[in-house]
Amino acid sequence: MAAPSKSVSCEDFAEFQEIIRVMRNIDDRIVHELNTTIPTVSFAGKIDAGETCKQLYESLREAHTSRDKAIKGCISQTSATVNKLQSERLNDSDNIAILKQLRKEQTQLKLLQSELNVEEVVNDRSWKIFNERCRLHYKPPKEPLTQGH
Repeated sequence: MAAPSKSVSCEDFAEFQEIIRVMRNIDDRIVHELNTTIPTVSFAGKIDAGETCKQLYESLREAHTSRDKAIKGCISQTSATVNKLQSERLNDSDNIAILKQLRKEQTQLKLLQSELNVEEVVNDRSWKIFNERCRLHYKPPKEPLTQGH
């Protein structure tokens, strides 16, 4: 259930959102995944819940890391474009095309930054569900907190 390794395009925000949506599939399906893989008490002997939880933990970490990297990469790329356009505008303040492009890029930058907030909510929800269902079966390794878990 790992995230797809599709490259993320930052130029088209709608395309960016679609790729991130697909990458969030693991988070969207976590309840179903846990319900179908973590056994009830009566089936506990037939499935290794610890190994299942460990694999799910690794998949979640990988998905969250790749999305965080994609979002922050697009923020960085768009910020650089905004800075470049701001410099061009200082040199040519009467150029309407530069102003329009600058506004477009600034809007996209705000949308990308808001995507970080969405990501935090999605990640927090997934980790909460994971911990509720897997805390008795698997203890994740202690590591520095990076993604709100």
